[in-house]
Amino acid sequence: MKSSSLRTPLLCLGLLALAACGGKKEQGPPQMPTPEVGVVKAQPVSAPLNKDLVGRLSAFRSADVRARVSGVLLKRVYEEGTDVKKGQVLFEIDPSIYQANLNSAQANLASAQATYANAHKAAERARQLRPQGYVSQSDLDSAEASERSSAAAVKQSQAAVESSRISLGFTRVTAPIDGRAGQQQVTEGAIVGNGNADAGASSTLLTTVDQLDPLYINFTVGAGDLDRLRRAQSAGHVSLNDPTKTTVQVVLPDGSTYDQQGTLDFSGATVDPTTGTVNLRAQLANPDKRLLPGTYVTVKANLGQQNNVFLVPQQGVARDVAGAYVLVVNQEGKVQRKDITANDLSNGNWIVTGGLAAGDQVIVSGLQSVQPGAPAKASPWQPGKDAGPPNGAPGGQPAAGKH
Repeated sequence: MKSSSLRTPLLCLGLLALAACGGKKEQGPPQMPTPEVGVVKAQPVSAPLNKDLVGRLSAFRSADVRARVSGVLLKRVYEEGTDVKKGQVLFEIDPSIYQANLNSAQANLASAQATYANAHKAAERARQLRPQGYVSQSDLDSAEASERSSAAAVKQSQAAVESSRISLGFTRVTAPIDGRAGQQQVTEGAIVGNGNADAGASSTLLTTVDQLDPLYINFTVGAGDLDRLRRAQSAGHVSLNDPTKTTVQVVLPDGSTYDQQGTLDFSGATVDPTTGTVNLRAQLANPDKRLLPGTYVTVKANLGQQNNVFLVPQQGVARDVAGAYVLVVNQEGKVQRKDITANDLSNGNWIVTGGLAAGDQVIVSGLQSVQPGAPAKASPWQPGKDAGPPNGAPGGQPAAGKH
């Protein structure tokens, strides 16, 4: 009796324990809080249309200094690499032959002038005697013909003198423009020539003079980019500058920005079939001659104004194989991917020309903690806080979705 009475309470206690265990509900893992993200609200603005291009500097004017007469080069008068003025003597060619030719031409002129004086007097006498019948008409005609021939001979001799004087002047080779004279190409004592057009020969190059202030910047832009700009202009999205007012900023090879702005002064009308580009040229002041022709520089060209575009901080735009995209918090409070068109940067912001609408809440910070389709709590973005990966899919996952 005693053992059965003890068994009963123990049995009851076991049943109570089983009932208590069976009454508990199975619980899942704890719920994660909704991630907070920093957003900027997309607002349409106008932004400058800037293009970073590669350009090469060239002289504003470049003149070859060539021999215009043949002879022996006597000496170089200028100092190589210095600035020269137009008309300044740079070289001297042996003038002796040309001085002799000038002397001979002057002698011939004196002889022709004497012949003309005699013929003129004879014709004057014949004209006075003809009315009285002392000279026949035939003699008068002959005298006047001799007068005209001798007058023509004088003019011919005068032309020969002038030609000889010009040739003599060419023995002093002068600078054709103001600029910086380059290295001497022919040494003293060498025989230089003025070329022979019939033989296809060219005159001897002595040096080159380059005008360094201002300079030209030659660069190209893709025909596709120009076409895109013109389409955007026709749609009212872009206001292109007057080519004569388009400015360019030059970034030098060391990364510094040149303190003078250039102005676009030429735009090509044809596309280069080998490169698919259009030639452009800007003019740049170079008062201290700091820049030199042949230097490659980066050209920041301001081509116009883009209208109704959106500025998105650089860290808010990601890219994958499909192109550029952003993540936004939609009206349901969930993350949504939007593919965008963003080809240009301006002061750390991507200029978005397509894919966004006014009022979209673009996620800029906290990108690593969200995925498309998941909820997110949006708050105004504070610069410098949790930038996230700028050029990859948020959270290190593929942009197309979860796997």
